[in-house]
Amino acid sequence: MSTHPTLTKVIVIGGGYAGTLAANHLRIRADVGITVVNPRPEFVERVRLHQFVAGTREATVDYGTLLGDGIRLVVDSAARIDTTTRTVRLESGGALDYDYVIYAIGSTGAIPSSVPGAAEFAFDIAEYEPAQRLRARLEESPLDAPITVVGGGLTGIETAAELAEQGRAVTLVCGRALAPSFGAPARRAVATWLSRHRVAVLEDGMVREVRPDAVVFTDGGVRASALTIWAGGFGVPRLAAASGLRTDALGRLLTDETLTSVDDDRIVATGDAAAPSGRPLRMSCYAAGPLGAQAADTVLSRIAGTEPAVISLAFSGACVSLGRHTGIRQLARKDDTAVNLYVGGRMGATIKEVTCNFAVKRIRREARRPGSLFWVKGGPRPEQPYGAELPNR
Repeated sequence: MSTHPTLTKVIVIGGGYAGTLAANHLRIRADVGITVVNPRPEFVERVRLHQFVAGTREATVDYGTLLGDGIRLVVDSAARIDTTTRTVRLESGGALDYDYVIYAIGSTGAIPSSVPGAAEFAFDIAEYEPAQRLRARLEESPLDAPITVVGGGLTGIETAAELAEQGRAVTLVCGRALAPSFGAPARRAVATWLSRHRVAVLEDGMVREVRPDAVVFTDGGVRASALTIWAGGFGVPRLAAASGLRTDALGRLLTDETLTSVDDDRIVATGDAAAPSGRPLRMSCYAAGPLGAQAADTVLSRIAGTEPAVISLAFSGACVSLGRHTGIRQLARKDDTAVNLYVGGRMGATIKEVTCNFAVKRIRREARRPGSLFWVKGGPRPEQPYGAELPNR
């Protein structure tokens, strides 16, 4: 009489860059049953949403080409993690039992409720559905309709540049410095490109109110805006807090340096929604893959009864696209601080495109060969990584 091994059930909440990589990495062990819970039936390339909005590229990929054999995809949203019964409650009313959860729920846009009219009239570009609505509105809008992009970070710059290259009238409201994470030479290169493409850059501008056809600034000025796009930062879903788990101020799940929840060693976080030692890494596609693999390794170590390794990831810089033919590759130290060195022009654009393509290719490679992902290790982490200094619930 043959016996079948009992599968260890792992639920991955979130099918983004970190979650899909983690799910594929778990297949190192054949006795793990893997379920990915994701609200959409297709993978969204978030790093291409500015292209999707402008109509220069699609931004979805079939999960059938990304997830390895045996991984189950459940198209639904997690409403709550019940740590007592070890079940993930779904928005549809169903429930999934688990032995371990990988919390890869990702990030969202962050339109502030403190700015009147922003939630009603501004478009978010951090997620697919708002990007779909924005694309439809753009297709209906005259080419000379004034557009305001709020946010001087990389997402705001890429969105403004993509639209400006098409000849649209764009104002970029930075709120502080343009491209603050870049070094001075790279910031000047970004500013020069935007100026040549007639983007009005308001570095110190702050939006006080968003109207259907205008934006109002804190100094009282009013500027016409047929479409206002909010790219002023990211938030995270409230699932962890709703499940009674401790979070940081933004709502990211608090973990130790192995990415294990400080409240429950059956829950391991990764990607944008993880806050190891209360000191999260930069929200980025760059960090998502390695963190996904390391979260999976933590779960595999716990299944094997061994001590999980602490996270190790060194940054090397960041990329920004300026339309379809120019880009900036900013170089950085391992701690993610920029140096005064960058690659620009067409070479910068090529590096950016290769980087975007690699983000998906490494997920596919991990599906074919679990455990194949490699990344640059190092980078500073807290000497006293977690403990009593963490905030209470």
